[in-house]
Amino acid sequence: MHWSRLLIVILLSVSIGAFGGFIYWSFSDLPQVRSLEIHAPYESSFVYSSDGKVLAEFFIERRNFIPHYKIPDRIKKAIIAIEDHRFYSHPGMDVIGIIRAFYRNIMALSIVEGGSTITQQLARMLFLTPERSLSRKIKEAIIATQIERLYTKDEILGMYLNQTYFGTRAHGIEAASQTYFGKSINELSYAEAALLAGLPRAPSLHSPFRNPERALSRRNIVLKRMLDNGFISRVEYEKALLEPLPVSPNHRRYEAPYFIELLRQQLEAKYGDKIYTTGLRIHSTIDYNMQKAAEEAVLNSISAIEKRVRPGVQAALIAIDPKTGHIKAMVGGTDFWETQFNRATMALRQPGSAFKPFVFAAAIESGMSAGDEILDEPVFFRGSGPNSVWSPENYNNEYHGFVSLKTAHALSLNTATVRLAHHIGIRDIINTANKYGIKSKLQPYLSTALGASSVTLLEITSAYAVFATGNRVEPMTYKKIFNRDGSQIEEKFPSTTGLLMQENVDKMKELLRAVVETGTGQRARQLNRPVYGKTGTTNSYTDAWFIGFDDRLVVGVWVGRDNHTPIGHRMTGASAALPIWVEFMKTIQ
Repeated sequence: MHWSRLLIVILLSVSIGAFGGFIYWSFSDLPQVRSLEIHAPYESSFVYSSDGKVLAEFFIERRNFIPHYKIPDRIKKAIIAIEDHRFYSHPGMDVIGIIRAFYRNIMALSIVEGGSTITQQLARMLFLTPERSLSRKIKEAIIATQIERLYTKDEILGMYLNQTYFGTRAHGIEAASQTYFGKSINELSYAEAALLAGLPRAPSLHSPFRNPERALSRRNIVLKRMLDNGFISRVEYEKALLEPLPVSPNHRRYEAPYFIELLRQQLEAKYGDKIYTTGLRIHSTIDYNMQKAAEEAVLNSISAIEKRVRPGVQAALIAIDPKTGHIKAMVGGTDFWETQFNRATMALRQPGSAFKPFVFAAAIESGMSAGDEILDEPVFFRGSGPNSVWSPENYNNEYHGFVSLKTAHALSLNTATVRLAHHIGIRDIINTANKYGIKSKLQPYLSTALGASSVTLLEITSAYAVFATGNRVEPMTYKKIFNRDGSQIEEKFPSTTGLLMQENVDKMKELLRAVVETGTGQRARQLNRPVYGKTGTTNSYTDAWFIGFDDRLVVGVWVGRDNHTPIGHRMTGASAALPIWVEFMKTIQ
């Protein structure tokens, strides 16, 4: 008897010790719950237009944090009804819920219901792994009670709703609302709130896009729980049952997509993955209304062109504030979602006569004036090969003898321009173009004076800003960046360099105004306000350009085909590019 009692005492001691050790082991690696105060889940970054419109969202986990006090009551009630209807009364663990779940699982001979409260689920999401084990359940319960001691119920519910995954790449309640319904949580109906509340347990299984019947059943269960708990009236319940399910997700498509992709690349090079995870608020330079007008002008004009020529014509447009360098509109092609190649920033194309203003600017800077004359007659220069000759020709082979610089520029006379370039020196002209902002390599041959060296639309358009203001400006894509707390982390200021005296600015404006008044850009006269610019057309009508400005914007337009084949017969800068420019400029007067 003595030995049996001793054995029982020993076994009991060992059991108590083992259980105590297990409990100690469970406590030994518990996380610091106060770390919730500095916990920062992945959050989407947003890009805004200069007038406050959301243009794009960058994310790894699509999440937009919403403070608990801004989450509507109906959403809280929906999630509590289906997940934890005693949430506001239990201390983190729901003993009644655990017993009920245990009984139902015994009766079903399988795991059909969990006993985890919202607080326990939050603990698991933030601190634990999803493994099914006694150890995890103990840790989960301990952490939940610690969370309950440190935070209010509403704070806990807010953390849960911001952290939970709702399926379809939506993390957090606001992202879920935008993804499933295309609107903010403040606009959700009871039925919509109930659908979202039913998703976290099994997002794919209850997805309205994959399993509409299961989704409808789950939503209606949530609504019934809300009714049973007194969260909604019978009338509200019956009305909610009649609401249809969403049929397709609302994945945000970029506004101004070519611009946004350029901005994304710039920001990623500077901030890395932070632009996808830290909830930045990026205030871009784009004007939303101008951007829409630019896109419409491009699409309308290309549609009209393709009624006269074979399909496949592309176009690009860029609008820049010549005083600040802010890019106000950018269109890099007719359809970003078909091809992401940005023809405004990436396509190197010959500008043709749109380059000529740099020749005349070099002449002006050397001391010449618009009234000075140059000979417009056939001219011959040594070619690149042995015994070869290069002789530029005017459009339609028409020549005018001695003409003023103003006339030569207005009529875009090739031979007069080449004679002028020869007189000034091609290297001085290249230096002038580089100084104004042309960064692409320009070949040191006289043919460059006629636009034979390739450039991008962005660089030549920004370089024209010098003709408008006398200052070179660096193109800018954003002005300010704020972090998720609203603190400013960066502000960009215009980078300008004074290049032309006002006297020479006036002379260049006189030359560029003559293009509109009497030359190749007369279509722009319909704007009924002072505008300045230059057309450009390359051999065989392969590229068509118009670059111009008024007192607010400098705008460049290019039209062509990606394979460098002709646009179509007589598709000049005046007939292909200028109409886009005019249509856009009409909308911003």
